[in-house]
Amino acid sequence: MTVRTRVAPSPTGDPHVGTAYIALFNLAFARQHQGQFILRIEDTDQTRSTAESEQTILDSMRWLGLEWDEGPDVGGEFGPYRQSERKDIYGDYAQQLLDSGKAFCCYRTSDELNELREARRASGKHTALKESDLALPEDEVARRQSEGAPYVVRMRVPEEEGACVVDDMLRGPIELDWGMVDCQILLKSDGMPTYHLANVVDDHLMEITHVIRGEEWISSAPKHKLLYEYFGWDMPKLCHMPLLRNPDKSKLSKRKNPTSILYYKRMGFMPEALLNYLGRMGWSMPDEREKFTRQEMIDNFDIQRVSLGGPVFDQEKLSWLNGTWLREDLNPEEFAQRYVDWGLNPEYLMQILPLIQQRVETFSDVAPLAGFFLSGMPNLTLEHFEHKTLQQEDVSRILQFTVWYLDSERHWSKDRLFQNLKQVSEALGFKLRDFLFPLFIAIAGTNQTVSVMDSMEILGPDISRARMRSALNLVGGPSKKQAKKWDKEFRALTEALGV
Repeated sequence: MTVRTRVAPSPTGDPHVGTAYIALFNLAFARQHQGQFILRIEDTDQTRSTAESEQTILDSMRWLGLEWDEGPDVGGEFGPYRQSERKDIYGDYAQQLLDSGKAFCCYRTSDELNELREARRASGKHTALKESDLALPEDEVARRQSEGAPYVVRMRVPEEEGACVVDDMLRGPIELDWGMVDCQILLKSDGMPTYHLANVVDDHLMEITHVIRGEEWISSAPKHKLLYEYFGWDMPKLCHMPLLRNPDKSKLSKRKNPTSILYYKRMGFMPEALLNYLGRMGWSMPDEREKFTRQEMIDNFDIQRVSLGGPVFDQEKLSWLNGTWLREDLNPEEFAQRYVDWGLNPEYLMQILPLIQQRVETFSDVAPLAGFFLSGMPNLTLEHFEHKTLQQEDVSRILQFTVWYLDSERHWSKDRLFQNLKQVSEALGFKLRDFLFPLFIAIAGTNQTVSVMDSMEILGPDISRARMRSALNLVGGPSKKQAKKWDKEFRALTEALGV
């Protein structure tokens, strides 16, 4: 048997370090067994998936030094490797389940589903909906069919008490209560599959032998095991990796820790160091050394050495490790070249220099004006945010609304940022000049510089969001009560403005 593993990112946002972490362990396992590693794109969410996001994921993975044997850009005998291009395949298998009585059409509306869940919750039951909960009278089903009402295809699951036993390579047998397993949607009303159907079908057709994924998917394992049984297929071996954690042991999230690979690239981390650090997340070399290359990890890899303790992704430790790589693996000439490639390359400089050329009298004026383009987080104090008309709560409010807006913005350009933030400013009742002041400080450390919108476009979403969030943390965000009020206000504002 040829070992085949895969990673299947969704192109709905920035490339996540968690994706790279799972990809690295899949790659190491495959290479250890002289097998193959596949990259597959999960783009069934057509409203959020973009070609730009997909390309960014591919570029980021390659920047880290991860390579795949089959994928959307390199091809392979089991393609296509984008789920959006496999829609007809999933439809055929969904129909097969309908024909065999393993699935059913559900005409329930969203409001009805919410009412059913609330009823189960009120009676002290799990909110997992079973077929008996979802059933409609035959005449009502016929009426909705005749009216062309939308429907989804759901899988049948056991309604009786008992447990499903799932074997895990790290955890051994895991028992999961069938009562917590709902009649999962397999095919959405638009004909696109959900994760559950698409991945089972794809993993089977692509001959995946081992599924190494995050532990958040443990609760879904009974559904996947049941689907394999319904189709009469052998199930791949499952291995659920521990989730990456923030230093406070909460699940890694961008609100507490930058999670985008692009952030670390733009901050000037070496890809070798970042990959090395991800390799240390829950795993260690036999000799316990902290610094190692990708190939050294592959040569010494043993999946059984993975610890289930919840690895902590700590930027300070990553910075220390990166510094070790910079000092030990680069001679001065290599260091210089890497630095030029990172920050002084013509493409990047030509975005910056035209903005400041009219503001300088000597070349020595360039660094003070443009230095923030080549630095990490600005070294700020509360005094930097003092303003003649804005109170501290005003500054906090402006920064919080800006953070929320930037987190939701997927089309990053200075004109779009300006127009939308101008509308936010007007809706909040601030003069634009005053509204932009804390944004200047957060991004550049001063308001005596080039346009903050130009700056954010050049720095990109990852650095811009991180700097804005860092400024908000310094100033102090809203209280829990205030946050609820502001969040409600922000949602109403963005809906009204179409932002």
